[in-house]
Amino acid sequence: MDSAGYLGVDIGGTKVAFRVETEAECVHESAFAWDPRHSAARDLRQLADAVAEVRARLGAPFRAVGVAMPATAGPDERVTAWPSRPEWTGTDLGAALRPLFPEAAVAWADDGDLGALAESRAAGCDDLLYLGVGTGVGGGLVLRGEPCPGIGRGSFEVGHVVVELSGPRCGCGRRGCLQAVASGPATLRRAHRLRGSAVTFADLLTAWGDGRPWAVTALRGTCRALAAAAVGVQELLRPRLVRVGGGFASGIPGFAGLVADHVTELARPGLPPLPVEQAALGGLSSLHGAVSLARLIAARPVPDFAQREKSAESLSG
Repeated sequence: MDSAGYLGVDIGGTKVAFRVETEAECVHESAFAWDPRHSAARDLRQLADAVAEVRARLGAPFRAVGVAMPATAGPDERVTAWPSRPEWTGTDLGAALRPLFPEAAVAWADDGDLGALAESRAAGCDDLLYLGVGTGVGGGLVLRGEPCPGIGRGSFEVGHVVVELSGPRCGCGRRGCLQAVASGPATLRRAHRLRGSAVTFADLLTAWGDGRPWAVTALRGTCRALAAAAVGVQELLRPRLVRVGGGFASGIPGFAGLVADHVTELARPGLPPLPVEQAALGGLSSLHGAVSLARLIAARPVPDFAQREKSAESLSG
């Protein structure tokens, strides 16, 4: 039987997305929302059912599978932290994921690293910083066309760069991490405080479009924190372009432009401000990156490749 192609799976805090590509085109794209949080075992059963449905629709096995993950895991492949779904702590990712795809090579990596790889290729820029703003803040850095620090060597944890020393507490236990200040939920919490009542994403979007001061202030706080992180990376590693994506950021018109404004404010003499663009792939950067990972492992079959990929110190928060 012919292969259905290369499967990319983007496992997020609130949903899971699938994309299948052949050599020439995308043949399937779908997503599902996680059921209410209960246990990792229940999540994995839901994931297994969805994978089986995708396989049945295509009527063929997968050639290779790449998975984007936001969880932090150790060299033993066990999840050590995932603030969005803490019930996954202790889960053996290898034992959980490989049986879902017995016919295919499987590898997984940080969702932000894979998002950066996909955006770098889309932009034609070999030195690119990607910031993904959604349930958390992920991101990745590509230097000279390769992920930094490199797949299998750890992940680029920009979400845990401290941008406010006395800021809100992060799920990792520290205060002031970028993720605790600039994620979608963090932005909505800030908007709640400023407005004085609960704020949904739809409320924020409408109020931002209307120029309501509480919405503008809430989003400026988020974009200022992202700009501070981007400028810090620029000082150390000299990327040539920043792309901003993720489900939350991609849903707010002008979000990348607001980050660019704050990057310009933070520029110092002798170091031009980094160009900032909206991610070309929107909230799908990590998903496209997962497909790229599937293509990579299919092209470079290595014994126990998935084990080596996961031997990084973490996959990211």
